[in-house]
Amino acid sequence: MTSSSASPSPESLPATTDGLVKELRQVRAENRQLKQALASHAAVDQAIGVLTALGRISPDDGFTVLREISQHTNVRLSVVAQYLIEHARGAALPGVLLGELHAALSRHAGPCEGR
Repeated sequence: MTSSSASPSPESLPATTDGLVKELRQVRAENRQLKQALASHAAVDQAIGVLTALGRISPDDGFTVLREISQHTNVRLSVVAQYLIEHARGAALPGVLLGELHAALSRHAGPCEGR
């Protein structure tokens, strides 16, 4: 086997290089999306924990409350989650989120409350 048979021909290099560059860009974009999704998922999980402690509700109800706040305020779920995490650390919630938080928690207050 000669080195020339293992190497691409000069005519195929631009297409191969272009293809590799395109693939690299796609992989990098996918990597960014996965990192963002992972961070978003972690924030949502933390916010659910905040809601379970704050509202004395189950984790399933915590996710439902989080989703309802997002839907009723037209704020992305991950953004609402981040606000709730910051609220747990002492930051104020924007008024529209605070109002919806109270409404959603009152809709889901159940047998877990008071235990």
